[in-house]
Amino acid sequence: MKTELNRGNTSAAGHSFAIIVSRWNDEYTSKLANGALQALKGAGADEDAIDIFHVPGAFELPVASLKTAESGEYSAVIALGVVIRGDTPHFDYVAGQAAAGLMRASMQTGVPVMFGMITADNVEQVIARCGEAAENKGYEAALSAVEMATVLSEIRVRTESRWEVRKESLFNVL
Repeated sequence: MKTELNRGNTSAAGHSFAIIVSRWNDEYTSKLANGALQALKGAGADEDAIDIFHVPGAFELPVASLKTAESGEYSAVIALGVVIRGDTPHFDYVAGQAAAGLMRASMQTGVPVMFGMITADNVEQVIARCGEAAENKGYEAALSAVEMATVLSEIRVRTESRWEVRKESLFNVL
């Protein structure tokens, strides 16, 4: 069962986004990238505020996400990949390490790195998550990126304005 999110009043206007796309399983990851672009443009992102980078596979998503986040050029990073379980433990290593690496990149930089990876047992599950709009994991990850960029901007504004009030009060005491 899919949870419906009320995303409130969020807008991509004034924000920039990096989309990192795995070329492995390109038949599906290209659909995720299209979904992400559709969501960002629908949320008001300027076309020149979106950069797309391709990496060989899901295992390479974390380092590319870290470098784009460290650049200071992006409000959020959207990592897109597809890992399908096979007959060996390869799936567990790739999916688990990619997820952990994306979280580390986000926590290390303070830039939201969205987990737009499909980790599935079979191709049918992948196809079900590469559909249109809300049925597309790339679309969903991009909307979350817009929401996080908005929230972090709001946090920054509130904390800066509180600091200005505190600073003014401090100087008035002196």
